[in-house]
This record gives sequence, structure tokens and C-alpha cells, in this order.
Amino acid sequence: QKGDHKAGDIQGQTRQHARLLNLLGVKQLIVGVNKMDSDTAGYKQDRYNEIRDEMASMLVKVGWKKEFVEQNVPVIPISGWIGDNLLKKSENMAWWKGVDVKSQSGKSHHIETLQQALNDFVELPGRNDDAP
Repeated sequence: QKGDHKAGDIQGQTRQHARLLNLLGVKQLIVGVNKMDSDTAGYKQDRYNEIRDEMASMLVKVGWKKEFVEQNVPVIPISGWIGDNLLKKSENMAWWKGVDVKSQSGKSHHIETLQQALNDFVELPGRNDDAP
């Protein structure tokens, strides 16, 4: 649901979560485009591109920097139900060649699956061992 935040209208949950993550100072973000197996999406690249572009636009509108969204946020087409692009690259989306992104430290990564994003792209935050 879209709405005008200032007017008190209801917003979509994804938009609210994106705004909240930004306000909380989250520095790493992964976007999963789920339900690529649905009748609406049909594993089509055009549908993925439409959602990817809409998500990028929404992230910028709620406060994320455009450069960060373009360079540091992998947007991965997945199907949680079927398991596509979760642990291994899906044969149902032959068009998906992965995405090149930079991690928080500036290291370049080629990401094809959610597992790769979580294991290789995400970096643990530093911790002060001397603090209580």
C-alpha cells in the first residue's frame, strides 16, 4: 500500500522497513525479489527488472543514497518456495548472470545466490573488545 507519510496514510511494509533500516543506521542491505515462480512473474527478466528498478527508486525516496543503492545493494531474483537462487543458481532463470556489487569495505563481489550474498558480501561489524 502506498501512501503519504506526512498525511498519515498507510505505507507498504517494505517501504516502512526500508525507511526504518536507514534510520537505524544499517550499513548493509540485500534485496530479494521473491516469488519469481508465481504466475505473475513467471521467471521473466522483464518482471525482475521492473521490481528491481521500483525497489531502487523506493530506497532512494525513503532516504538511502542513490550511489549506495546502485553500487552496494544486490537485488537477487529468488523463489523461496522452489529454492531458486537461494543456495545454487537457478536453471529456471537462465537470463540471471548475477550482479556485481561492492561490500561495505569496498571489496568487489559477484553475487548470484542469496547464500553467496550472506556468506561473501555481508561483513561482520567491528566490535570493541575492551568495551563492557
